[in-house]
Amino acid sequence: MGYRKLGRTSDQRKAMLRDLATSLIVNERIETTEARAKELRKIVEKLITLGKRGDLHARRQAATVLRRVEILNEDETTQFAIQKLFTDIAPRYTERQGGYTRTMKVGPRRGDGSEMVIIELV
Repeated sequence: MGYRKLGRTSDQRKAMLRDLATSLIVNERIETTEARAKELRKIVEKLITLGKRGDLHARRQAATVLRRVEILNEDETTQFAIQKLFTDIAPRYTERQGGYTRTMKVGPRRGDGSEMVIIELV
C-alpha cells in the first residue's frame, strides 16, 4: 500500500500535510481536496492515538508532526496546538477505537473541478 504524491516533492508534501494536520487540530474542521483529506486522515488518526496515550514519548512524537501554533482561547489564554491535542481533543475519544475523522463531499472546485471535501473531527 503506497501513498499519494499529491504533485509535490517529498519535503513539500510533508510540509503541506503538517500544515493541514495542525490546521485540523486547531480548527477541528477544514475544507480541502479529497486526495489531501485521505492522506491527512492517516496522519491525524495517528496523532489522536498518540494523544490518547498521553505519555512524554507520545507528546514528543506528536511534536515532530504538529507546528508550533498558538491558539487564543475564549478566556483570553493561549495554548499551543499540541496542548490542545493532548488536553482537549484526545480525552474526547477515550472510548473510541479509531475513526476520529469524518469527510463530507462538498462538490467540485470551481477553478479546476477537483473534488472538495470537508474533513472534521467527529
